[in-house]
Amino acid sequence: MSANQFTADQFETFRPHLRAVAYRVLGSTADAEDAVQDAWVRAQSAGAAGVENLGGWLTTIVGRVALNLLRSRTTRREAAWDAAVGDGWDGHLPDLLVAPVDGPDAPERRAVESDQVGAALMVVLDSLAPAERVAFVLHDQFAVPFEEIAPLVDRSLAATRQLASRARRKVRDAVPAQDDVARRREVVTAYLAASQAGDFDGLVALLDPEVTVRLDYGPGDLSRLLRGARAVAEQARLHFGTARNSRLALVAGSPGLVTVLDDGTVYSVLAFTVRGGRVVGIDILSDAGRLAGVLPR
Repeated sequence: MSANQFTADQFETFRPHLRAVAYRVLGSTADAEDAVQDAWVRAQSAGAAGVENLGGWLTTIVGRVALNLLRSRTTRREAAWDAAVGDGWDGHLPDLLVAPVDGPDAPERRAVESDQVGAALMVVLDSLAPAERVAFVLHDQFAVPFEEIAPLVDRSLAATRQLASRARRKVRDAVPAQDDVARRREVVTAYLAASQAGDFDGLVALLDPEVTVRLDYGPGDLSRLLRGARAVAEQARLHFGTARNSRLALVAGSPGLVTVLDDGTVYSVLAFTVRGGRVVGIDILSDAGRLAGVLPR
């Protein structure tokens, strides 16, 4: 068996892992798929002769590809989203992966949707500089040694450690603690019931007084940042009619909601942050271009 054949045979085994790495670096399922395909082309060209740790080698290849895509995409996004919506947020949410809330799950879904990759974390990762994000994701989430990361980000070993440390502090400061999964599911289920019943007061009671909601409708000036229980409930009231089409799902690894219209179109995906038995944050993705195919097959 040739080196290239060996790589081809083994690559599919590592594909779910590589897709998870690329997704966490890029926050986009489409970009992650592109990065994995590009990594395959590069790996096939290089061959795996003499490679002892195939998984580690492929991880560094996809990390380099993802970093290049991230740098390029950051420039494109600045052109698409003209100004910050609020709190430095540019109106863009990362892709929010959806999985069934019950039953067995595919290994790649479990890898990408673990509690460590919640929506709040992905939003913070989106705010990091490209090199910071790559250093943090590869080292802290996939245990890639700094010695292998430094050449990717074109930094010294010490500087690479500092990149990850700086990213770690930002994540720690910005990602809120949450209730346990059972409590989160209970609160999200109650939110869904109140929405479907048109119970405005019941909805307000579930929301923290300082709740924050980020709504991403896609490029342009339609995205919004809302604060306060009544303001958020008023926004939710506008969608009571579609609430009958909403159902509980795992969104970025945590209980959330997905709304699917009668014709099968995914209308929105909601990721919740729950603390102290109340909703303190909701990230709503309603970008039609990115919601097609969001449901697991």
